[in-house]
Amino acid sequence: AQLKPRMNAAVFIVMHLSRTSISDFLVHRLQPLTELKCEVATEGATIKKGHIYVAAPKLHLLVKKGEILLGRGPEENRWRPSIDVLFRSAAAAYSTRAIGVVLTGLLNDGTTGMLAIKRSGGTCIVQDPNEAEYPDMPLSVLENMEVNYCISLAEMGEVISGITQTTPEEKPAPDDVIIESQIAEKVV
Repeated sequence: AQLKPRMNAAVFIVMHLSRTSISDFLVHRLQPLTELKCEVATEGATIKKGHIYVAAPKLHLLVKKGEILLGRGPEENRWRPSIDVLFRSAAAAYSTRAIGVVLTGLLNDGTTGMLAIKRSGGTCIVQDPNEAEYPDMPLSVLENMEVNYCISLAEMGEVISGITQTTPEEKPAPDDVIIESQIAEKVV
C-alpha cells in the first residue's frame, strides 16, 4: 500500500509459500491493498512501471531490459522460483537501478542475489530482523554483506520511493553476474 503508481519502478515478487498456484491467490490478495496493477508474471511480457509482477509457481522469474523471462532451470536454495535468480537477473539488466528487498523468511535464498545487486551498484534493503516473523533471510543477508538499509516494513515505501526518484550513473554489472544471468535465461 505504501508504493504509488507515480513511482518510476516495477515490482517483482518471489514468495516461498507453496509449490502450487499460490500466485493467483497472492495477486487477488494484493490488488485491493495497492494502487499498482498486480499480475502473475508471463513470459515475454513488457515490464511496465507501476506494476507488480508475482512469480508463477515452479518457474524462475527473471528480468531482461524491459522484458520478463520465465526459467525452468534447476531449483536454487530448494526453490523454483528462487529469489537469487531474480536478483541476479535484475543486477545484470539494471545494475545501479536495481533495488533488492529481502523480507521475512526461512533459510538463505536472496543472499547471493543481493550480493550481485550490491556488486552491480544497486541498492540493498532488508527488513529489520527484530520485527521479522522469520528472521533467517534478512539475517543471512546481513551476515554476508553490508546493506544500504536495514529498516522496518513501515519505512520501506518511503525509502523505495526516494531511491526511485534518483538517477544513478549507469554502469555495467560485473561480467560474472551477467554470465550467470545469461546461463539462467538459456535453461529451459
